[in-house]
Amino acid sequence: MEPRLADVSLPDLPPLAGDLAPDGEYDGVELRDRDLTGQDAENARFLDVRITGSVLDDVTLSRAQLAGSVLDDVRASELDAVGSVWRDVVLTGCRLGAVTAHASQLTRVRISGGKLDYVNLRDAALTDVLIEDCFVGELDLGGARLTRVRLAGVRVGQLDVTRARCDGFDLRGGDLREVRGVADLRGAVVGEQQLIELAPALAAHLGIVVRSG
Repeated sequence: MEPRLADVSLPDLPPLAGDLAPDGEYDGVELRDRDLTGQDAENARFLDVRITGSVLDDVTLSRAQLAGSVLDDVRASELDAVGSVWRDVVLTGCRLGAVTAHASQLTRVRISGGKLDYVNLRDAALTDVLIEDCFVGELDLGGARLTRVRLAGVRVGQLDVTRARCDGFDLRGGDLREVRGVADLRGAVVGEQQLIELAPALAAHLGIVVRSG
C-alpha cells in the first residue's frame, strides 16, 4: 500500500530574524544559508517553514512540532529530535550524521535524496512515510509502529526492526545489507530476492537446521 503523502509547496517566504529559541513559534518564514549550530528549539513549533542550505549541527528539536514544512540541503553532524512531531514535511538532499528521534511521530513525511548515517526512531510512530533515493547507514526502528512506510531506491547498511509492528512496511525498494529482528517483520512486504537473503535468519529464528545433501 502506497504512503498517502501531502503536496507540500511553499511560496516565497520572508527570512527569519534572529535565532531559534525554546518554545519558539515560527510561522511562514525561511531560514536560508544559516549556521544554526548549537541552537535550542526544544518544544518549538514550525508551521509552513522552509530551511534550506543551513547547518544544524547539535541543534535541539526535542518535542518540537513541524508541519507543512520543507528542509532542503540541510547538514547536521548531530540532531536531537526526541519526541518530536513531523506532519506533512519534506526533506530533500539532506546530509545528517546522528539523528536521535526516538518516540517521535512522523506522518506524511517524505525523505528524498541525501545521506543519513544513523537514525534512531525506536518506539516512534511512522504513518505514510516515503524514504527514497538515499543512503542510510543505520536505521533503528526497534519497537516502532510502521504504517504504510515505503523504501524506494534506498541502500541501508543495517536495519533493526526488533519489536516493530508493521502494517504495510514495504521494503521492496531497499538494498538491505543487514537486518536485525527478522522475526518482527510480520506485516511487511519484501521482494523475492530479499526473501532469499532473509531465509537464513528466518530459519535460525524458527530453529530450522539447513544442511546440504
